Amino acid sequence: MTDVQRVEIERAEDSPVASRRVEIEYCTQCRWLPRAAWLAQELLTTFEAELTELALKPGTGGVFVVRVGDEVVWDRREQGFPEPTAVKKAVRDRVAPGKTLGHSER
Repeated sequence: MTDVQRVEIERAEDSPVASRRVEIEYCTQCRWLPRAAWLAQELLTTFEAELTELALKPGTGGVFVVRVGDEVVWDRREQGFPEPTAVKKAVRDRVAPGKTLGHSER
């Protein structure tokens, strides 16, 4: 582990727990569970040391919203369906600002 990674983990551990929780609310009527689960897997793989929880929340009415804590970081109605890289950057900016996303940022 590099010094940068160690600092990032320490910073994440000092963050309020609510800000390290991600929620993906998805529409059950639209059958968007596979999309939500895939995005959840991407986020958990990328932020395995930084996140304390990731929840999938069933919803209706075409909802697909990603929240970090109480903050909406992606809303399909406003921004369309997210590319994983865009959501990873939004989550990273809130839970691990110094973390590099590697090839995803190129």
